[in-house]
Amino acid sequence: MDVEIPDPRVREAVRAVCELVRAEPGGRALLVGGCVRDAMLGRPAEDIDIEVYGVAPERLTQVLGARFRIDLVGAAFGVIKLHGMPVDVSLPRRESKAGLGHRGFEIRSDPGLSYAEAAARRDFTINAMAVDPLASELIDPFRGARDLEARILRHTSDHFAEDPLRVLRGMQFAARFECAVAPETVKLCRAIEPEGLARERVFDEWKKLILQGVAISRGLAFLRDCAWIRHYPELEALVGCAQEPDWHPEGDVWVHTLHCMDAFARGRTGDAREDLIVGLAVLCHDFGKPATTAFEDGRIRSLGHEGAGEAPARAFLGRMTNQEDLIDAVVPLVTHHLRPQQYHEAGAGDGAIRRLARAVGRIDRLVRVADADMQGRPGLPRKEFAAGAWLLARAEALAVKDAAPKPLVMGRHLLALGFAPGPALGALLAACYEAQLDGAFATLDDGIEFARRAAGMPK
Repeated sequence: MDVEIPDPRVREAVRAVCELVRAEPGGRALLVGGCVRDAMLGRPAEDIDIEVYGVAPERLTQVLGARFRIDLVGAAFGVIKLHGMPVDVSLPRRESKAGLGHRGFEIRSDPGLSYAEAAARRDFTINAMAVDPLASELIDPFRGARDLEARILRHTSDHFAEDPLRVLRGMQFAARFECAVAPETVKLCRAIEPEGLARERVFDEWKKLILQGVAISRGLAFLRDCAWIRHYPELEALVGCAQEPDWHPEGDVWVHTLHCMDAFARGRTGDAREDLIVGLAVLCHDFGKPATTAFEDGRIRSLGHEGAGEAPARAFLGRMTNQEDLIDAVVPLVTHHLRPQQYHEAGAGDGAIRRLARAVGRIDRLVRVADADMQGRPGLPRKEFAAGAWLLARAEALAVKDAAPKPLVMGRHLLALGFAPGPALGALLAACYEAQLDGAFATLDDGIEFARRAAGMPK
């Protein structure tokens, strides 16, 4: 088989590397990992990993350095990057567990390893295939092609348990490739603890789930099946949290959230930042329900669950990332996710919509969250989300669809009028902004006149 590389420059470089290696006594270069898996799925390869056998590290560096500009990665010999191209060249490695987490390994390059020995250290069988591009030969010691065709995610060997990050890789792979996870892999994952995992690496796997997952529900279901949901108590609390059947015939909050995440995945825009914010908000949108759900007057209600979702959403996100700007963008979407429907039903005025834009930052994000929430109820007849279309149209007319309203009257304007800095100035600026949101003025000149009148200044 062949791996399709769409970029001719990269394609030529890969072939050159393989030919240079083959010219060395005993040398052989194989394409490995994700590029082979993607080729089996009929997808072009964007990032290329080449593993070199039978060539000593120093000689490989010398050979490639004579032809390419290269960058060495790591203090010891690990990976050679072809400068300016998405091509990594490495040697097979022996690893021994020496500490906690995915970094707790002693790594030693060993070009004399067989491919089967090297591949046994890879995570899943679908990632343990290799291709010799000069011979168009597939090398598949763990039957990854069979598993990929059957959409089965299966660990390659018992080495899997040495790196707990692989459990979260399983989560996002199950979602991206719509795989069921083999029972023996689920069982193994149950015995693994997330010891020593850096939160930025954990967050990387969650981002892949949200930004690349086709069936995000599969990844989240795996998290529950392998009991790793216990490490995310805000998610675990959704399991078994009842909902009113008339509004949520699909089941409990956990089931609803899975449907919502799949709806979100179907509507991704391709803007990674926007999709990440909206996807995280959809994931967290009902975190307030476990604390607010009660059986009242023969009905299941979760009054106030929007606001109650703020604390658990911040806790959940804060354990995974220190990106405060990201968290601050997500949380208001959680605490206001019912507003589109409520405002539509109430016929909310311009001032309310401007204030909503101030609260959530971008109304178009909020509508996406609310739309996923509505789609996450498959037992109800599917209708167009009229409230979302209405709110977007109103926000567009008010120029607040993708940004909060900017204050027209600023501190420098009032200082130029002779106001002194201090609390009184701040209070007057706040009053001007509130009046602007209410539509009392729409230009700077009218805003300054409003400030004059509010302060009792003569014209």
